[in-house]
Amino acid sequence: MLFQTPTQFAVLALLLFAGWLFGLASSSGGKKWKQRFRDEEATHKAYRTEVGNDLKTRDGRVTELEAELATRDSRIAELESERDRLSHDRAIPATAAASATASSGSGSGLFGGSDHLTRIRGIDSDLEHALGQRGIKTYRAIEQLTEADERALEDDLRLRPGTIDRDQWREQASLLRGGHDDDHRSRWN
Repeated sequence: MLFQTPTQFAVLALLLFAGWLFGLASSSGGKKWKQRFRDEEATHKAYRTEVGNDLKTRDGRVTELEAELATRDSRIAELESERDRLSHDRAIPATAAASATASSGSGSGLFGGSDHLTRIRGIDSDLEHALGQRGIKTYRAIEQLTEADERALEDDLRLRPGTIDRDQWREQASLLRGGHDDDHRSRWN
């Protein structure tokens, strides 16, 4: 077994002490590690400063873009309100003319003062309802639409330009109002 006599223990202690002295003599005193720590600390501080500046620059750009977006949003809102005003101004003459023609008619439609407009090719039940809201409920009202009223009505109902003329709504309304159902069926069915 190792270290059984006091002399062996004394030699071991002496060797440990000599190793410790040799280690102290060969060490640089920690100056090298202190310098490395200071260098690393300075590098980290420079990095934090650089990142902080980048974030400030990005925040400034985000603020600029948000201001630009707010300006564009307000401009879009202005244009939409102007568009709505203009479409309303355009719809008023068509609605007024249609109401005038509807009220000047005899009101002898099939269903309580209105005609079944879905018999006209190109008018479905939704379009008939929209026309009714604008005061066009009879064949006579459709017959008496002017070209300007047609255009305004097409814009108001968001139909393709020329739809009323292309589908010949006035001619169909005239035939149906006159009771020429067979002629209407032969031409448009």
